[in-house]
Amino acid sequence: MSSSDSEVLKKSGRSAMPLDEIAYRILDVLRDNGRVSIAALAEKVGISRANAYTRVESLVHDGVITGFSARIDPAKAGLSIGALVFVTVLPQAWASFRERVLEMPDVEWCAITTGEHDAMMLIRAVDVSGVHEFSTGVIAQLPEVRTVVSVVVLDEVVRRSYLLPSDIPERSAEIPLGMTRWTPASPGRDTLPPR
Repeated sequence: MSSSDSEVLKKSGRSAMPLDEIAYRILDVLRDNGRVSIAALAEKVGISRANAYTRVESLVHDGVITGFSARIDPAKAGLSIGALVFVTVLPQAWASFRERVLEMPDVEWCAITTGEHDAMMLIRAVDVSGVHEFSTGVIAQLPEVRTVVSVVVLDEVVRRSYLLPSDIPERSAEIPLGMTRWTPASPGRDTLPPR
C-alpha cells in the first residue's frame, strides 16, 4: 500500500492495516489505563516490550489511536449541566455549519445525523442559563441554522471512551426492528469533506 493510499484511509476513519487480536488486546488495555507503562502493557498483552512499543507506535501512525487524554467528571470540574442540542441546518449550508461548530469551545461532541434533525451536539455548561445562552444566543443565531431543540441531560448512564468490535455481542438476525426508523441523509450531506 502506498503512503498516499494510507493517508486516504486515515482521513476516511479506517486504519491502513487490518487489526489483529494483539492490536485489539492493546486497545482494550489502553482503554482502561492510557498511562500504562510499555512494560506493563506488554505483560498484560503477553508480548515483549519492544513489540508493545512498536505496536503502539504503529497504531498511532496508522490513525487507529488518535491521541491520549485524561477522562474527567464534568460536574467535579465545574460543568454541572450537560445538554443535547439538536440542529436542523439549511440546505447547501453544511460545509459552513461544520466549520463554525469546529470553532465552538462549548461543544464536547457533534455528529451529523439522519432523522428529524441534521446534527446532534453534546454541550457542557456551568448552569442551565449557559445552555440557554448557547442554544439561543450562539447556535440559533447562525445563518446556516433553521431550528434548534435543546434537551438537558439528567443522568449519564453509560460513558465509554470507545468501543471495540469484541464489545458488541452477537445478536439474532430475527430480532424485529420495532419502532426504529432509518432516514437517509439529505442530498449533499453524504458528500461532506472529512475533517
